[in-house]
Amino acid sequence: MDKEKVMLSLNEIPKEWYNVLADLPVALPPPLNPATGKPIGPKDLSPIFPMSLIEQEMSTKRWIEIPQELIDVFRIWRPTPLQRAINLEKALKTKSRIYFKNESVSPPGSHKPNTALAQAYYNKKEGVKRLCTETGAGQWGSALAFACNLFGLKCTVYMVRISYEQKPYRKSLMHIWGADVYPSPTELTNSGKKILAEDPNSPGSLGIAISEAVEDAAVHDDAKYSLGSVLNHVLLHQTIVGLETKKQLDLIGEKPDVLIGCVGGGSNFAGLCLPFIPDKLKGKNIRMIAVEPTACPTLTKGIYTYDFGDTAGLTPLLKMYTLGHSFVPASIHAGGLRYHGVAPILALLVKEKIVEATAYAQNPVFEAGVLFSRLEGYLPAPETAHAIKCVIDEAKKNKEQCIVFNYSGHGHFDLSAYDAYLAGKLEDFEHPEEKIKEALEKIPKIKE
Repeated sequence: MDKEKVMLSLNEIPKEWYNVLADLPVALPPPLNPATGKPIGPKDLSPIFPMSLIEQEMSTKRWIEIPQELIDVFRIWRPTPLQRAINLEKALKTKSRIYFKNESVSPPGSHKPNTALAQAYYNKKEGVKRLCTETGAGQWGSALAFACNLFGLKCTVYMVRISYEQKPYRKSLMHIWGADVYPSPTELTNSGKKILAEDPNSPGSLGIAISEAVEDAAVHDDAKYSLGSVLNHVLLHQTIVGLETKKQLDLIGEKPDVLIGCVGGGSNFAGLCLPFIPDKLKGKNIRMIAVEPTACPTLTKGIYTYDFGDTAGLTPLLKMYTLGHSFVPASIHAGGLRYHGVAPILALLVKEKIVEATAYAQNPVFEAGVLFSRLEGYLPAPETAHAIKCVIDEAKKNKEQCIVFNYSGHGHFDLSAYDAYLAGKLEDFEHPEEKIKEALEKIPKIKE
C-alpha cells in the first residue's frame, strides 16, 4: 500500500455514521427552552427541522445507517484521499509523520457537503421545498447550494456581510448552483432590521445570519432551516471523515498520536476526531487539538454555560463554550472561524479535558498556509491554515509521532486574503478582554 496517498475504493464508503453520544463519559446537557428553562422536545424543533433530522439530533444509538441513495451521491467525490506531507516533513526536519485527510476534493471544495447532502436528502423526503441557512466564509453556503441543486430544492443563504464583500466568488458559486444569497444583516427579516437600526454598518456575524435564516424558515410553511455546524446531527454526518481516516491509517499500519483540526462551530474537527474518541477513552494516548483564531477565542477564553445559538435569541439554549450571543468578531480573514459558540459535544469534550484547545493570530496562520502551499502544492483555506500552523508547531517538537489533520477546504476563493497577507496588510488581532466581558454579561441566567 502506497503510504504517500492512501486511497479507498468506492465500495469502502462508510455505510453508517458514528454517534459519539453513545460513548460520552458524561451525559450531554440537553438544549433548553429559553421561556421555561426546561429541556426541549421534538415538537419544539419541528417548525425548523424535519423529523428525521430531529430524531438523529436526539438519538443515542451508536451507529446510524446511511441511506444507499445518499451513498450513491457521495460517490461523486468520496472516499477522499489520506495524503502524507512528505515535503513539509523534510522542510521541518522532523521525525514526525504528517498526514492530511483531503476534504478539499469535494465539488464545493470543503468537508461541508458531507452534511449538506444528508440534510437536503432528509428534507426532500419529507416534502420540504426550500432550505434557509447562514454562511460565514461561504463554504457552508456553497455546499448547501450544491446539495439543494442535486435534490431539486430551493436555497436561501444569508451570508455574513464582511465575507460577502471579501469573498465574492463564493457567492458566484452559490448562484451557479441556483441559490439566492443575501449579505447579512438584511432588511428582509425582523432580526436583520433590528441589527441595522442599531448599527447600519454592521459587518454581520454568524449569530446574526443564523437569526435571519431561522426566522425565514419559521414563518414559511414550505421551508426549513439547515445548519452547517454545531448541532449533534451535523457532527454525526461529518464522522464519515474520521471513519475513512481510521480505515486508511489501518491499511498502512499507522496509529495517530495527534489529531488536529480548526474550529469555528466544530464540525470538521469533530468529523475527524469523534470516531477516535472510543479509542482514547479506552486508554490510547491520542491527543486531539482544536485550533481557533485569537480574534474569536471561544474555546480558549469563552465560558461554559447555556447561551443562545444566535444573536436574536430565536434558538434553544445550548450548553457550550461561548463568548456571548451578542459577540461580533473583528472583520479578519479567518473566514468561518468566527462563531460566538461551539458544538455542545465538542464543548463537553474540552470541558472533560479529552480535547485540547489553542488559538493563533492570523499572520502566523497565513504564513503556515503559504509554506504548506509552496511545499505541498495545495492552497489551504484560511480556516484550514489554522490547523496547519498547529501541525507545524507540533512537528517542530521533533518527536517520532504520527500527526493527522483535517485539510478541511481549499483557499481558491480566498485569494484576496492571501494577497493582503503577502502585501503585509493583515494585522494580528486579539479580541479585547473588555469586549468579551461585555458580551458575556448579556448571556441569559439559567438555573441548572
